[in-house]
Amino acid sequence: MFTVRSRRAGLAAVAAAGLLGSVAVPTAAQAADADRHKTVNLQLLAINDFHGNLEPPAGSSGTIREIDPATGQVVSTPAGGIEYLATALRQARIPADDSITVAAGDIVGASPLTSALFHDEPTIEAMDKLGLDVTAVGNHEFDEGAKELTRLQEGGCHPVDGCYEAGRKFKGANFNYLAANVTNEKTGKPILAPYWVTRSQGVKVGFIGVTLEGTPNIVTAEGVKGLKFGNEVTTINKYAAELKKQGVNSIVALIHEGGLPASSTYNYDCGAAGQGISGPIVDIAKNLDPAIGAIVTGHTHNAYACSIPDPQGVPRSVTSAASFGRLYTEIDLKLDKTTGSIVRPSVKAENHVVRRTVEKAPDMTALIERYSKLAAPIANRPLGFIASDINGRGNSDPEKPLGDVIADAQLEGLAPADKGGAQVAFMNPGGIRSDLVYKATGAEGDGVVTYGEAFTVQPFTNMMQVKTLTGAQLVQLLQQQVSGSNEASPKVLQSSKGLTYTLDMRKAGADRVLVDSIRLNGAPVDPAAKYRVAANEFLAGGGDGFPAFAAGTDKLVGASDLDVFAAYLGAHSTAAAPLKAPAQDRIKVLGPGSDLD
Repeated sequence: MFTVRSRRAGLAAVAAAGLLGSVAVPTAAQAADADRHKTVNLQLLAINDFHGNLEPPAGSSGTIREIDPATGQVVSTPAGGIEYLATALRQARIPADDSITVAAGDIVGASPLTSALFHDEPTIEAMDKLGLDVTAVGNHEFDEGAKELTRLQEGGCHPVDGCYEAGRKFKGANFNYLAANVTNEKTGKPILAPYWVTRSQGVKVGFIGVTLEGTPNIVTAEGVKGLKFGNEVTTINKYAAELKKQGVNSIVALIHEGGLPASSTYNYDCGAAGQGISGPIVDIAKNLDPAIGAIVTGHTHNAYACSIPDPQGVPRSVTSAASFGRLYTEIDLKLDKTTGSIVRPSVKAENHVVRRTVEKAPDMTALIERYSKLAAPIANRPLGFIASDINGRGNSDPEKPLGDVIADAQLEGLAPADKGGAQVAFMNPGGIRSDLVYKATGAEGDGVVTYGEAFTVQPFTNMMQVKTLTGAQLVQLLQQQVSGSNEASPKVLQSSKGLTYTLDMRKAGADRVLVDSIRLNGAPVDPAAKYRVAANEFLAGGGDGFPAFAAGTDKLVGASDLDVFAAYLGAHSTAAAPLKAPAQDRIKVLGPGSDLD
């Protein structure tokens, strides 16, 4: 039914050549010890939410917060980049009896230009070189629809853009994409394999992969057309039962859904019972079949290596390696050769920083250089100038400086009557994928913003829309940031200049928005009046839990979000007068909430 791919058969030869060291031959003492205890050792190396970040992520998006052991202070350490990730994983595999590399989704999608310009084929190639064996699909794997995802797995030239180089044909991923809870609406069958089974030193090991059930709420309608997304727990338990019937008792779940640890430091201890983590993954983990020995997660871009009790109250490892290849998780397991199951008390999981102090992997350097050269004519075109870093993705404040810039750009681009007559614009925070960094990343010079850098910030190229909302609907829109599906994990929209209001996070739900504080250009919002509101097509369609947008009328479609962003940078900055970071004075927050996303 599904094409099953595997790179494991070829690992021994690669290891012998000194490139990977992925499958080490046990010594006589190790073999005797394993036989005596009837267990074998298996190492899992896990990543998630790589998002095509082949080159080291810039600015605060390319750092990991950790506690300096010398001072006890929290510091930000530069991390990530496929050249360093490859070296780190290859070094980690060397002492392992056996090693499998896994991922929990969003390997591609929302990617920087070096990968996105080629429909993420460079990242698929890099993951094959990296030694990835299997991954769950994430929501971003559906950005270009199920057909494109299938092409990434199976191979073939892009139906519109071709194969980019004469004589080249894209071979597809040699690792396995798993989509257990993503089915065709008409047939009810999974669009890709629901699980993958391999052997580790004679023991069968199964991996079940799912994405979050709410994927349709955070992907454009076109991307998930004709698909149905099932419940994570129901799906995983169904296939766990199926695997057990096949004699597969060592099972790992790869889930593109995650949690919210109480600390932003990567090596935070969640506690033995997982009290230090919240979010959707907690309830999921508590209800998964106890036969599942470990859970690898993603989506929230957080770092944690926690234990959460299973339905029988037994602690179980639940991990996430942040995002962008800045961390990897090492999970050490013992497999019982008699029962074929994971010995749960033996599971040890730890996150490791992908530090940029290790040597670069030469094969990854060559891959980046190859695609960077092809992308250079587009990527290196200068758009504008900034006076300092303007933080977006790396900023944890509810109102982000780069969010203000993007919303202002959208308002300016769609305010003319013939462009939609927008009076206010909103940007979803999850759509801001990076920072604008002052330090040059190439030969463009400090403070120069290139097309490639702007694309990294807004890689979706969503078309802009302007809709008419009543004042009452505008208030509802603001309330939906902190209520409904967004109550537990607020999504504070980035708003254009002229709109101000106060959030009181000491309150609950919609009451967190102090309605009397809302002002548009200094005037209270009239519930009965009509307002023209701009947003990208994803947000304007009600995405991210904002149905008030979907209820808008008189839709007008404008230029892409990237085009209006580029135009704004060009119109508001010169080398002599670069753009400065905004003051972040539009949203006042009372009480806790400085870490809202």
